[in-house]
Amino acid sequence: GPVNEAELETMEKRGMPIGLHALHPVSGEPVPVFAANFELMGYGTGAVMAVPAHDQRDWEFAEKYGIPKKQVIFDPEGHPCPIDESAYVQRGVLANSAPFDGLSSDAAFDAIAAWLEKHEKGGRQVNFRLRDWGVSRQRYWGCPIPVIHRADGTIATADEFPVRLPEDVVVDGSGSPLKNMPAFYDLGSGDRRETDTFDTFFESSWYYARYCCPDADTAMLDERARYWLPVDQYIGGIEHAILHLLYARFFNKLMRDEGLIECDEPFSRLLTQGMVVAETYYRAHPDGSHEWFNPADVEVERDEKGRTLRAVAKHDGDPVTPGGVEKMSKSKNNGVDPQTLIDRYGADTVRLYTMFTAPPDQSLEWSDDGVEGAHRFLKRLWALGTRLAQVQQGVHADAADCSDTRREVHSALQKALFDYERQQYNTVVSACMTIVNALNKLDDSPAALAMLREGMGIVLRLLSPIAPHVSHAMWRTLGFGDDINHAGWPAVDESALRSDTIEYVVQVNGKMRGRIEVAADAPRSLVEEAALGNENVRRFTDGLTVRKTIVVPNKLVNIVAK
Repeated sequence: GPVNEAELETMEKRGMPIGLHALHPVSGEPVPVFAANFELMGYGTGAVMAVPAHDQRDWEFAEKYGIPKKQVIFDPEGHPCPIDESAYVQRGVLANSAPFDGLSSDAAFDAIAAWLEKHEKGGRQVNFRLRDWGVSRQRYWGCPIPVIHRADGTIATADEFPVRLPEDVVVDGSGSPLKNMPAFYDLGSGDRRETDTFDTFFESSWYYARYCCPDADTAMLDERARYWLPVDQYIGGIEHAILHLLYARFFNKLMRDEGLIECDEPFSRLLTQGMVVAETYYRAHPDGSHEWFNPADVEVERDEKGRTLRAVAKHDGDPVTPGGVEKMSKSKNNGVDPQTLIDRYGADTVRLYTMFTAPPDQSLEWSDDGVEGAHRFLKRLWALGTRLAQVQQGVHADAADCSDTRREVHSALQKALFDYERQQYNTVVSACMTIVNALNKLDDSPAALAMLREGMGIVLRLLSPIAPHVSHAMWRTLGFGDDINHAGWPAVDESALRSDTIEYVVQVNGKMRGRIEVAADAPRSLVEEAALGNENVRRFTDGLTVRKTIVVPNKLVNIVAK
């Protein structure tokens, strides 16, 4: 039979009447009883009151067997909703439910429960969807289960801790070798040590707490776990979302109840990282099997939009078939060895590429061209730092004199700091690229070199978690300090963000016709005058009468002309 709700949703609903009727507990009406295949036996008693008008599975069953569907919930306005095509499953107002007609769904829940309790016909019960966690495994490698099976059939806790696995074990692949080791399990007098071991999730469910006090040798945890927990940030793949996170929560609450820790939850924040995906290529053989080719071994010809025109294996020049973009895996032979890239480009390039190409919670589609691009950016950064190192001696000037560049750099810094907080590292890298591009335009004047030094101090600190080796080396070379990891985050200078001029978009009858720049403190009359004097705006107002000029401060001028 079905074992989960996903199967219940899609399977064919089948059943048969058993010739009995049950009495409705409130109305007293007879209700036919069916044996059906779409209820989980583990839910409640296994006998469930069907509501064919307001549950889709019940609706499908009633439709198939011609069972009447009485609508007992109307929409929130009290109007009946069509149930000809499917069940009405929204909340609403009760009808055909005297004495509960007119009550909202939420109010009716409490009222009906109270009525059943008063008449001793039922009551509230919480049904948990979680089931017991089976932690026993018939294998050698695992944490020993510390119990002893006594000769009299009782079970006792082991009297020596920790129970250690024997190391002189012979693993022959025919089940748990512990069952063949009397020296381990036979305690004499008919007492036997348990030979099953815990599931490996058992250990991994509390490692985060043990990390806080790894050298504690007299207890499972000590006071350091209470100090450090909960974990501030958990990062993991989606495959951990159910088992590991759920079991860690179970274990955390057990340790809390035992007084080992004080926090209710193990992790404060979760980031579920995306998968790395790449193109796949294969050849189909006559027997139906597929031979998969690594993308590095395939030569691809693409059109101007990047679509594949032709793909051939490099070793023989014969065609291969594109199999689409898939998660990197050995089975599809579409993985990329990071070590090969590190040997060629260095670790910083690989780190920068993976951070820049996609937000951490989305899939990253691998691209060799993208790796090249990341490498080129780091070389530009290095060249910029080298240039500064060669000319910076004796420069004493004010970077504020490069107001446009300084505004661009601090604006990008403001964005990068915000994106670090929300864990959008791809746009952090974008901001760093903006800063480097702005700095690259500076000349060798004293003020420009002062600005270059300020900008390099900012961008190196922003990049240090992403490209640590380049940042650390350049930080030292430029004399900022011995270790960039001891430097604080750069701070945004709010005064740098203020502009002497403001750009306005100018519209004529709602359509953009030009842009103007005016002094930041210009009065409204001057803004209007500049807008009307713009050459392109004059073309679209020529011969018309200006009826109204609307100024949205610091943003927009709209000229209404007829």
